[in-house]
Amino acid sequence: PCIIFIDEMDAVGRQRGAGLGGGHDEREQTLNALLVEMDGFDTTEGVIILAATNRPDVLDAALLRPGRFDRQIVVDRPDVRGREGILKVHTKKIPLSDDVDLFVIAKGTPGLAGAELANLVNEAALFAARNNQDKVTMEDFELAKDKIMMGMERKSLIMSDDEKKSTAYHEAGHALIAKLIPGSDPVHKVTIIPRGRALGVTHYLPQDESYTFSKSRAEIMLCTLMGGRVAEKIVFDQLTTGASNDIERATEIARKMVTVWGMSDRMGPLAYGKKEEEIFLGREIATHRDYSEQTAEAIDEEVSRIVREAEEKTMRLLNENREALDRLSLALLERETLDSEEIDLVLAGQELPSKSEPRRYATLKKAVTDAGGRLPGMEKTSGSGEETEGDAASEKPGDEESREPV
Repeated sequence: PCIIFIDEMDAVGRQRGAGLGGGHDEREQTLNALLVEMDGFDTTEGVIILAATNRPDVLDAALLRPGRFDRQIVVDRPDVRGREGILKVHTKKIPLSDDVDLFVIAKGTPGLAGAELANLVNEAALFAARNNQDKVTMEDFELAKDKIMMGMERKSLIMSDDEKKSTAYHEAGHALIAKLIPGSDPVHKVTIIPRGRALGVTHYLPQDESYTFSKSRAEIMLCTLMGGRVAEKIVFDQLTTGASNDIERATEIARKMVTVWGMSDRMGPLAYGKKEEEIFLGREIATHRDYSEQTAEAIDEEVSRIVREAEEKTMRLLNENREALDRLSLALLERETLDSEEIDLVLAGQELPSKSEPRRYATLKKAVTDAGGRLPGMEKTSGSGEETEGDAASEKPGDEESREPV
């Protein structure tokens, strides 16, 4: 008896007879030979064949018919309980401080896979070792989480004062819009320290894991993406290249709202451009667009309208709360990094605790809530519509907006 495991099955198992290649290339010959061998196995020999792929949609139909790979197992990213279990496995041999709560860490790492969680534990241990600590603390895990989810700090990158100020207002715009609009994902942290390829990052951490989102949530996402660009326009009366990634993501969301998710009243519940697929992954090369030029123009107009309406709403909110925007950007210039509790204190007009003073999360949370559930000094905003389930949409773990250099 034996078990045969084939990893990255799509490398040889892609759909045959399509795409740019011919029908007799080496890959197709390999696939044909594999199919013949699988048919020739005797069930009494005790041979089990397993294969793994991240692209089951491009596999040849003959591979998936009964008698071959007819049993498919979906291995998804772990949920919060799964992440907690993975963290327990990887922290068995690591001395942990009494303040470490693995469930809290698991709750704050949505979308991370097992290998990423193992890396998280390793990075936390490295932070503790650099500080000559005997045990790994919760603060070490927080630093490791920021490094993995937001990118490594690049403090060696020297920015001019004008660039720092522009970046501070850009990130403050993202964070303030997320605080102003009900239903936004909570802001986890805002920094103007360059991380990865970004000059600044606003990082969101959803409270609950979601697998679909509604039209109202998509519109909220567009507003938060527009926050940085609009803040720059209001304060400096000019635009920079730092919002290029935000614009790209906003356009992509708006186009999917119109062409994939059926969220446009004008275009209706129809899918457009489904046949425009990747020919290098085995799709037919002789495909054509399944809608007219007039429809294409209408789609472009709808995409533009949706993004511009989000920009106008963002402009109105930031103009109404200009004082809060200034306070938040000044605090970012002073501290460089603010977490959610510190952002709430700044927007409430209260003093931030000194950097050396230990943070008292419960005290911070109580200090920024009022009877109406809003922060003092901020205008009331209109609520969004009730969310309803739609088609599945993929999201990056811990969504973030970043300000990119040229």
